[in-house]
Amino acid sequence: MSNGVWSNFLTIDGDIYNIKVFTGVKRNASFLDKYADRVESGDLTRELIGVYFNYENIKFEKQTDENYAEYNRLYNKLSEPEEFHDIIIAGFEFRAYFSSISDVLYLYKNGKAYFKDLVVKFTAKTPARS
Repeated sequence: MSNGVWSNFLTIDGDIYNIKVFTGVKRNASFLDKYADRVESGDLTRELIGVYFNYENIKFEKQTDENYAEYNRLYNKLSEPEEFHDIIIAGFEFRAYFSSISDVLYLYKNGKAYFKDLVVKFTAKTPARS
């Protein structure tokens, strides 16, 4: 797997989590139109609302004995029932919601479950550019 960077690369609602974020984060620029219509001549008319920067493929290091509580704290934050969160990722600040979260149970020992492959997607609330 790619090398990790410490999580000051990522801040959620002002909190830093001591879980490494792996390189390979994908940024998408999504264009949202108020309308986009073809007229009889075949020409396209449109009114652009703005360009949204969304981030996906945000992968975290696996849960271990050393980071067990911190991993759970991060997962609890990512899965809390809040509509929007303030995100800083690689120096870019925006408001977003978490549109998908997943991880994989890889070990169960001494009554503790351990997870890996934690991945999240951030979807922007407002345009980054308009």
